[in-house]
Amino acid sequence: MELIDAIILGIIQGLTEFLPVSSSGHLELGKAILGAESLPEESLLFTVVLHFATALSTIVVFRKDVWEILSGLFQFKWNEETQFSLKIIISMIPAALVGFFLEDFLEVFFDGAIIIVGIMLLITAILLYLADLAKTTDKGVSYRSAFVIGMAQAVAILPGISRSGATISAAVLLGVDKSKSARFSFLMVVPLIIGKMAKDLLSGDINFVGDQAVAMGVGFLAAFIAGLAACTWMIKLVRQSKLTYFALYCLVVGLIAIAWSIWG
Repeated sequence: MELIDAIILGIIQGLTEFLPVSSSGHLELGKAILGAESLPEESLLFTVVLHFATALSTIVVFRKDVWEILSGLFQFKWNEETQFSLKIIISMIPAALVGFFLEDFLEVFFDGAIIIVGIMLLITAILLYLADLAKTTDKGVSYRSAFVIGMAQAVAILPGISRSGATISAAVLLGVDKSKSARFSFLMVVPLIIGKMAKDLLSGDINFVGDQAVAMGVGFLAAFIAGLAACTWMIKLVRQSKLTYFALYCLVVGLIAIAWSIWG
């Protein structure tokens, strides 16, 4: 993979991670357009590295929230922070199970299967449109809704299904306030990605030596910087804007991806 391709893909990841338009789907489209496809496992590895970069940028932006949760958790009291942490853990269960048992199966979806990305983007568009029809409430995330949101996150492992779009849509359709849905959506993925990265590092699946090491490092840095910039102003956009606009965007990009796959 060329360094310029890694930078472009890193910027794509950083900008699209915080909008409900599927960062993984855009990464696969970017790889296809740039001709940066690699072996399935290398492509999936690069995607994981870029997701880790944006998870790190999320921690930086939400550092006060993360600190409050951690400090409250280690007080060993049944307080609001402890309950929120437990809900985060509950939301991680479905995606953790899918990642653990179906990781090898999922690799085929990160091998330039553009038509699958296009179809999944159409599904994302439908989810966002339905969520936009839901009534506005001030309800918070319950334990039950945390698990359902976690199931949406597990499905969003597929490229083209927006993780933030699926989780925010699921939360809103469950009656959770849109602002609280967005906050929970961005925070719930952080421990999951860090856990995935730690697992791969300990198992030796991620090895930052060799021909791809520099490209991955440059892509990581680009995604982190783009994520910092995007997270500070795009989160507000997601909370306040109508999801229909993002649904329309996913619809158009999904149709283009399908057409590209068939005729391109």
